Amino acid sequence: MLGFGEAKPMAATAGLVKDGSEATFMQDVIETSREVPVIVDFWAPWCGPCKTLGPALEAAVTAANGKVRMVKIDVDQNQMIAGQLRIQSIPTVYAFWQGQPVDGFQGALPASELKQFVERVGALAGDGGLADALAAAEQMLAEGAATDAAETFAAILDEEPGNPAAFGGLVRATITLGELDRAAELLAAVAPDMAKSKEVEAARAQLELARQAAQAGPVAELRGAVEADPANLQARFDLALALHANGDVEAAVDELLDLFRRDREWNEGAAKAQLFTIFEALKPRDPIVLKGRRKLSSMIFS
Repeated sequence: MLGFGEAKPMAATAGLVKDGSEATFMQDVIETSREVPVIVDFWAPWCGPCKTLGPALEAAVTAANGKVRMVKIDVDQNQMIAGQLRIQSIPTVYAFWQGQPVDGFQGALPASELKQFVERVGALAGDGGLADALAAAEQMLAEGAATDAAETFAAILDEEPGNPAAFGGLVRATITLGELDRAAELLAAVAPDMAKSKEVEAARAQLELARQAAQAGPVAELRGAVEADPANLQARFDLALALHANGDVEAAVDELLDLFRRDREWNEGAAKAQLFTIFEALKPRDPIVLKGRRKLSSMIFS
């Protein structure tokens, strides 16, 4: 379980895979498996299939990013433990969880099946509290504790570097702290497999809105300009930006919908594009999003 506000270093590859022995088996396998599943590879230097299985299994364990550990036992050097576990042939692989063997196989397997095996074993421990940590970080951010939220999101990423919700949350917390350049750097360095996730897209939209807010004019002045000349679409667009910057998201959406109704092609469809940016930055089921999308669709298809 993560300690909130304190980043936990991700285990290095060297810590995920180790050579074991009869002397260390209790600590490396039995005790460790009470916290995280442990896969034990029983092998020998003269075993041909072991030379194929071992590296492939190590790669699958490493790719699991700490959800499992692996211990390698040379049966020639550790005949007592091999006998106790009734190892009849090698390679033999056992998975331990809560001090007990819970899964395993004999012989070499293709990489795809090894991946499935490791994922199945890793799932025994659940998510390690990451869902609770994510919820806590989101609550911190909602309550204005952006620094604590950022630290918690970072700790989750240390545990699971490919977690898009944690990455998006870290970017959003960074934006809330006013560190827009840092947020942009994070987004520029995002892994390709996370770049198109809804959480990262939402964070990217929030960064765009935050930068717009820094340039937004005073609401009262812009509202006066719109009232003086309702056909001044630039003033209406700027008013929407100012309203959003002031936290009045629903009013900003209404202004943009009115602008779209008046001239949907104005400034190369700027009103529609801005609406989509706002919608992406909010949660999909947010009432403002649902209402705004419904109104926009009715205008598009009318």
